[in-house]
Amino acid sequence: MDDVDARTTALDRAVEAGAERALDSFREHLAVETKEGPLDAVTTVDREVQAIVTERLGSEYDDPLVGEEGDARKTVPETGPAWVVDPIDGTLNYVAGNRTWATSLALVMDGEPLAAINAFPALGDRVRAGKRGAVTRNGEPVTTSDRDSIEEFVVGTIFGYDRRGREALGDAASAIIDACGDLRRLGSAQVTLSMVATGELDAAVATVPLAPWDTVAGVHLVRRAGGRVTDLDGERWRHDADALVASNGDDASHRRLVEMLGAGR
Repeated sequence: MDDVDARTTALDRAVEAGAERALDSFREHLAVETKEGPLDAVTTVDREVQAIVTERLGSEYDDPLVGEEGDARKTVPETGPAWVVDPIDGTLNYVAGNRTWATSLALVMDGEPLAAINAFPALGDRVRAGKRGAVTRNGEPVTTSDRDSIEEFVVGTIFGYDRRGREALGDAASAIIDACGDLRRLGSAQVTLSMVATGELDAAVATVPLAPWDTVAGVHLVRRAGGRVTDLDGERWRHDADALVASNGDDASHRRLVEMLGAGR
């Protein structure tokens, strides 16, 4: 692909338009529906934001769009360019008036991310990474943390709210508490992964499959910032992996996370 820079500019514009719409309705009265469970919330704003992003990108490019809402694709194509969008990652937080949510968009080519932006409108932050150069937060370069002792790691957990997710979280939390410094559950996968990329967390983990719109952008940010992302076999993470371990890149600590989280499989 020879127009990555132009596509990254389009990506930035589309995210900003969507994020602005989401922020307009934040802490306003919302019509909330549920999908697969009582905590699996969706609002009209989620759908409107995805529609805005889709329209902005579609006015310039005729590429597949993978997204959480509506009739968008639900899997990342293995060949060619595509976009992966989550209009509001952390909808439950959004509905509750909690600022921890993101509008997320990634550009992928042949299944691999090339550029990504996670916008956090209620926090005033934007974390970006292109194909080249540094990851930035609000224009300033950032990197993963430099901790090299797993006993000091602060680890974010990324699990769903269904029974399977909660049970897996319980097992993972027990292992993290035994081996690491502390843990966090933020309610937004993209926020959690972005915090690994910016050094605010040392690692983020999931032992269950995650949707591409919850992960692809954040994974790109972590890798570009110097981190490492694998599955529970220690293999390079892909969008169709059944688990995720993202760390600051310290080899020994990453191996330890993979071993302890994979032990219960």
